[in-house]
Amino acid sequence: MSILKISAIAAVVLAFTGTAMAGPQCTTAPQAQWMPEAAMRAKIEKDGYTIKTFKVSGNCYEIYGFAKDGKKVEIYFNPVDGSIIKKEVG
Repeated sequence: MSILKISAIAAVVLAFTGTAMAGPQCTTAPQAQWMPEAAMRAKIEKDGYTIKTFKVSGNCYEIYGFAKDGKKVEIYFNPVDGSIIKKEVG
C-alpha cells in the first residue's frame, strides 16, 4: 500500500473519531453569558432531577443523575437558557 493511501485512510479515521467522540454543541455564546452554575443546578433540581455529578463539558453543562422516576440520566444542557440539548436515559 502506498504512503498516499495510508495517509488518506488515516485522515478519514481521524476525522471520524474526532466527531464521534465530541459531545453535543450546546452554545456558541461566551461563558460570560452562561447562567451561573448555582442557578443551573437549582433549575435542574426544580425540574425534578437529582444531580449526582454536575460539570462543564465543552460548551455544555452536563449532569449524571436520576429522573423523577428513579431512572439514571445523562443530560447536556444549553448553559445560556437551560434547555436540554441531549438526554440519555437508562
